[in-house]
Amino acid sequence: MGMIVHIVKRGEWELALASGTYAPDSLRAEGFIHCSTPAQLIDTANRFYRGQNDLVVLWIEESRLKAELKYEASATQHRESSGDLFPHLYGELNVDAVVRVAALPCDADGSFRHE
Repeated sequence: MGMIVHIVKRGEWELALASGTYAPDSLRAEGFIHCSTPAQLIDTANRFYRGQNDLVVLWIEESRLKAELKYEASATQHRESSGDLFPHLYGELNVDAVVRVAALPCDADGSFRHE
């Protein structure tokens, strides 16, 4: 067990903190919350969040999760050759599984990079 990460708008995370649980639209639409490994973070940010401001990264301790976590292929993987598996959380994220929240600022061109 280790750490996984999830990118979210700061305001959405603040609402989750107030309610004690986080359930984004993807959970209702697809049945799970999209997460990444720390190594996948920047690629995920550049692919799905380019040019967005006010993002934070939730650092999640897998052993604290109450919902089921599965490592699965991305839905877009048939177009890729990486073969990476992504962590998918099948249920709401209990906020006490989040051990760190870090800002994820984008560069002037809208891209994200490793610090």
